[in-house]
Amino acid sequence: MPVKPDYFYLILSFFLLPVNAAAQFTDSIHYSVNYATAGSINKTNDGQTYLLNNAAKFGIKKKAFSLNFSNSWVYGKQDRQLTNNDFSSSLDFNLYSSVPHFFYWGLANYNTSKSLQINNQLLTGAGVAYSIYDRKDAYLNISDGFLFDSSDLLLKGDFRDVYQTYRNSLRVVFKFVIREYIVLDNSTFFQPSLKRADDYNFRSNSALSFKVSKWLSLTTALNYNRVSRTDRENLLFTYGLSFEKFF
Repeated sequence: MPVKPDYFYLILSFFLLPVNAAAQFTDSIHYSVNYATAGSINKTNDGQTYLLNNAAKFGIKKKAFSLNFSNSWVYGKQDRQLTNNDFSSSLDFNLYSSVPHFFYWGLANYNTSKSLQINNQLLTGAGVAYSIYDRKDAYLNISDGFLFDSSDLLLKGDFRDVYQTYRNSLRVVFKFVIREYIVLDNSTFFQPSLKRADDYNFRSNSALSFKVSKWLSLTTALNYNRVSRTDRENLLFTYGLSFEKFF
């Protein structure tokens, strides 16, 4: 298991907003649990490489709001040298308005990453989102807002960089379901600093899943991350299983 962070993320305080949900689902509370485990192993006469990627998510959804708590951990070695020990924990929520397909969002996210040279990073913020498509088999959403970034990074030459900045956060999310058993989804984030254009975070997570049953899927995932301030990036391709249960 990864080492617990030195400090845990703060819960984002959000202004109370008058919201009135669209009646596309009932007023009862729905819960969801998702766990995915994936990895890759490459062993030759010259050496070996392995990568493990674990992610867990718990969700609550009601007519007026939804809440998600997510955790992921990526661990990898190449020829016995540590390459990845990347942990992320996130709490996000949506508040649905009376305007169809429009909602407010809030986020608190904590990261630490060996591969991206992040000792500690805390992101908190809020914004608005609009769903261009919102059907059972097709979903396309775009959102924008602002984040406060408090980071402790390791730059080239082992120089420690502790700083704070405000960022714009643009996100595009899509999900397509083909014949009820093939699922393609992606979420892409671009988060430039409001102070410097060359200071940005970029993240894109894609997955292709084949449903074996209602709760079990075979999944391949391609994840790309870049932090311009540390001039570090990683590209992860993994395959494995995902479990999802609604109740």
